[in-house]
Amino acid sequence: MVVGESGLGKSTLINSLFLTDLYPERIIPGAAEKIERTVQIEASTVEIEERGVKLRLTVVDTPGYGDAINSQDCFSTIIAYIDDQFERYLHDESGLNRRHIVDNRVHCCFYFISPLGHGLKPLDVQFMKAIHNKVNVVPVIAKADTLTLKERERLKRRILDEIDEHGIKIYHLPDAESDEDEDFKEQTRILKTSIPFAVVGSNQQIEAKGKKVRGRLYPWGVVEVENPEHNDFLKLRTMLITHMQDLQEVTQDLHYENFRSERLKRGGRKGAEPVEVDKDMILLEKEAELRRMQEMIAKMQAQMQKQGDGEGEGHHV
Repeated sequence: MVVGESGLGKSTLINSLFLTDLYPERIIPGAAEKIERTVQIEASTVEIEERGVKLRLTVVDTPGYGDAINSQDCFSTIIAYIDDQFERYLHDESGLNRRHIVDNRVHCCFYFISPLGHGLKPLDVQFMKAIHNKVNVVPVIAKADTLTLKERERLKRRILDEIDEHGIKIYHLPDAESDEDEDFKEQTRILKTSIPFAVVGSNQQIEAKGKKVRGRLYPWGVVEVENPEHNDFLKLRTMLITHMQDLQEVTQDLHYENFRSERLKRGGRKGAEPVEVDKDMILLEKEAELRRMQEMIAKMQAQMQKQGDGEGEGHHV
């Protein structure tokens, strides 16, 4: 999932990540249309291949986020979508055909932060706090080519300080295992120190130093999308591919379990208020059910025994 204000290059980055054009017919609304605009949810399926491994991903874009004058409830649609995917998974998991469950849960949210401010905006803080217990949040600084290297490092530190200050839980990459090779350990260390990722997106092919590259052409030179010295695009892509399994596991073991336990507290009713569960009452009900089943089995065994005795007598006659 990608979330952030309009104009931060979310769609461009997604197209750059997956080398495709997901939104060829998207119409950019004017200022008047944005006044009362609500957030939309647009899901698209894409494939990404790295070292012969193919990943099939569902990308969820959220046009309209933060556009309206009153953005107080602009993330309710997004939260409802995340919860709905959990709800569908819970329903499928409770069904009979559990071997072929389609997992449409949101495993990762790239949250786009403007490079033009002095850190996080109140909307950024509110949104990340609203979803950090539901999904793995990965903060991304958009349009990093508008910052000098010093400005970029300063903004990264400021964002991390504010995330810590507000108690926002972002996704933390797991440490490399001791038996992993040194290259992977170094890659993990670099990825950890690069958060929040400062990225540049572009689908244009530009000639630079005699070769064609994807980048942005400026009067003073070229910013290459896939050059790690220019931005963190490749690091973000590497993180997504190499840690997809961990993102799924954190979703399953933490966020989905949180959702499931909340649903159980509400007695399995969607949207109901949490109610106190009387554990003693549940235990008594289970014991009564167990006794009923034991009595039923005893009756069935007695009937079978009786039938067996009757058949035996018939043979003697």
